[in-house]
Amino acid sequence: MPSVSMTVNGKAVSGEVEGRTLLSQFLRDDLHLTGTHIGCDTSQCGACVVHVDGKAVKACTMLAAEAEGTEVRTIEGMANADGSLGVIQQAFQDHHGLQCGFCTPGMVMSAADLLAQNKSPTEAEIREYLEGNICRCTGYHNIVKSIQAAAEQLA
Repeated sequence: MPSVSMTVNGKAVSGEVEGRTLLSQFLRDDLHLTGTHIGCDTSQCGACVVHVDGKAVKACTMLAAEAEGTEVRTIEGMANADGSLGVIQQAFQDHHGLQCGFCTPGMVMSAADLLAQNKSPTEAEIREYLEGNICRCTGYHNIVKSIQAAAEQLA
């Protein structure tokens, strides 16, 4: 089997993968980073969003081999160095931007990508950006509030 090497959450990792192994599978099954959720395997729900070289990517649409040599950041890499919640994660907790929690990792990762591009997004911009992330519980109101609060703290 071919091997793949990349940096995940600041650590160099490698492993043997079949050619059809998805990045989401590699992260969860090989690296045991189970915060990256798999909800649909068809790129529709957004629960598997990670950052690859600083850009939001649905990990169920990318082969692990395609991530060769890249820097990958998962929800586990969003925490502070001391293990406490990062700003966006804390905002989701403080503003009740989660309910069952299944979509939350993807929402946080998408929010981080949005805020890296737009430091002060409007409500409409946040809603449009989250179009590829599905939440079946909250109705998005508190998710949007959480992202707005995080934007204010990061400004």
